[in-house]
Amino acid sequence: MNKPIRATALIAALAGIGLTGSLATALAQDGAAPTEATATTQKANATVAEQLPLDDQGDFDAAQRGLIARDDNLVIKEEDGSTVWDMPAYDFIEGDAPASVNPSLWRQAKLNNLHGLYKVSDRIYQLRGYDLSNMSLIEGDSGWIVVDPLITAETAGAAWQMAKEHIIGDKPIVAVIFTHSHVDHFGGIEGVISAEQAEKNGVRIIAPKGFMEESTSENLLAGPAMGRRATYMFGGALERSPRGHVGSGLGKAPAQGHFSILAPTDEIDHTGQTLTVDGLDFEFQYTPESEAPAELTFYLPQLKAFCGAELVSRNLHNLYTLRGAKVRDALKWSGYIDEALQRYGDRAEVVFNSHHWPIWGHDEIVDYLKIQRDTYKYIHDQTLRMANAGMTPREIAEELTLPDSLQQSFHNRGYYGTVSHDSKAVYQWYFGWFDGNPANLNPLPPAESASKYVEFMGGADRVIEQAQQSFDAGEYRWTAEVLNHVVFAEPDNAAAKTLLAKTYDQLGYRAESGPWRDFYLTGAKELREGAQGTSLDLRKGIGLLRQVPIERFFDAMAARLKGPEAANNDLTINFDFTDRDENHVLQIENGVLHHWKRPAADDADATVHLTHPALLALIGGQLSPKQLEVDGDRASLGRFFSLLEAPNRGFNMVTP
Repeated sequence: MNKPIRATALIAALAGIGLTGSLATALAQDGAAPTEATATTQKANATVAEQLPLDDQGDFDAAQRGLIARDDNLVIKEEDGSTVWDMPAYDFIEGDAPASVNPSLWRQAKLNNLHGLYKVSDRIYQLRGYDLSNMSLIEGDSGWIVVDPLITAETAGAAWQMAKEHIIGDKPIVAVIFTHSHVDHFGGIEGVISAEQAEKNGVRIIAPKGFMEESTSENLLAGPAMGRRATYMFGGALERSPRGHVGSGLGKAPAQGHFSILAPTDEIDHTGQTLTVDGLDFEFQYTPESEAPAELTFYLPQLKAFCGAELVSRNLHNLYTLRGAKVRDALKWSGYIDEALQRYGDRAEVVFNSHHWPIWGHDEIVDYLKIQRDTYKYIHDQTLRMANAGMTPREIAEELTLPDSLQQSFHNRGYYGTVSHDSKAVYQWYFGWFDGNPANLNPLPPAESASKYVEFMGGADRVIEQAQQSFDAGEYRWTAEVLNHVVFAEPDNAAAKTLLAKTYDQLGYRAESGPWRDFYLTGAKELREGAQGTSLDLRKGIGLLRQVPIERFFDAMAARLKGPEAANNDLTINFDFTDRDENHVLQIENGVLHHWKRPAADDADATVHLTHPALLALIGGQLSPKQLEVDGDRASLGRFFSLLEAPNRGFNMVTP
């Protein structure tokens, strides 16, 4: 067994040498792979197992109910052979939880492993475990209504094929419902029906007001950073194993394939709005700024079924998501659940959602909706109570726990969102990032601050020595905090990175939240191997990009402008879209890029003549600016493109 790091550090200090050279190399090799669960972690996870009724089979019975067919070798590939989806990779999730996984998260992962085609109730079916989300199918009088066709064309296509083999028959698709503006609920549409087929067959596309704007703007403007963080949040670079990724709590993980979108033909803009679709009456609830900026739920009175979309699920959801997104309004979210309870609670006999398995029975549904409603409101109200008493976000997050009456159900446990982060999100919603302490008004940036911390604490070797003692005592949160300073002060300090990686292992093994676990373990992997994965590849989303308004692309360009350089370059460029008979004037002034849809500017430095497909090719890298047709000063156009910064899709997350 290798010596503890604190011993080697102390020997080195007594000998008058630092942790460098061969010693640092040895320490880097020690723990070059995910480590075992320590005795402290094993004890913590055993305590969780003792406190929860993990043997309760109720959820397992519900998750298996109505199974029609299952593909035990559910592996989905792209045309080039790359894997989009691999359910057998999770076959190791069986039996009791290993020491390296929180037993509550392990239970959720086992439930999310149950996949296949299920009958929910009369005329309602679900395909679960084909992606992070569910695809629901509702049988109308003459055809099928598809609800939320997954993330990718590949996974949606495979799910649809399973349905065709067992239930679809000769009936066509008559309508599609996109419940909200997140890609896991619309991206796979072309695996079910193409845009051309939908238009030709008069397929109704139903979505909430603002759906197109919200679903496209987020991915363009903040996509590189969000996608980068999502790699860590969903464990994209982790091995599927007891010491790696086991699931996200919300499902397994996002599929990695091609995604698209279709524009709505019917827009839902108020609660109580009704539509009759292929003989079935739909009562819609409009729920914007809940789990998504644009979202709806619906009730089917003839079938006594409520689709809760992602307003409710079988875990505590995020008011703030680790991938990054606009903070969500807990009070409004709770209010929408109460509204659904009041409108549909006494009428519904089944609730099916965009994730997880359904809920059957009046009493079970009412209890479920009440607990979901009250969880978000409790977090909201108690966060404000504590904030109004002067407590800071970190203090609130440490103290706030749900009452026993809200901790007795598995369906609102922190498998995805957490009470800790949701309370911080409530604080941010009302007060922003500043906690009121003037020390936090203008702190030093991380690397500079870290160097000073390490110097104050006696140097890197001394910090590592003491951090090892904290690690051995099971004080992993503190160990991570102090070692993070060393890593940011000395990014090449192998001993610090090794011990911090081991610390992240333990924090990940203890996490009940799938995203917390994946972030910790991917952070450990970065410390050992370098930055992990890349952000979302929008080239796989050409079907979505075709639907994005041209103005949004120019907004994205503005967010890539290198301001300090652009401040010395005043430019005006016309973009003439010959296939759309429209012109956009772009102007750089004061380091800012403005754009307007209006007639060409006579004093422009250059005018570019192109088509909309050419713009997409330009963005995707298939077309070079040198290939564009240009009037005026081509050098000015070259200078314009030189001022745009290419996104770094693989930046470090846990190292500077």
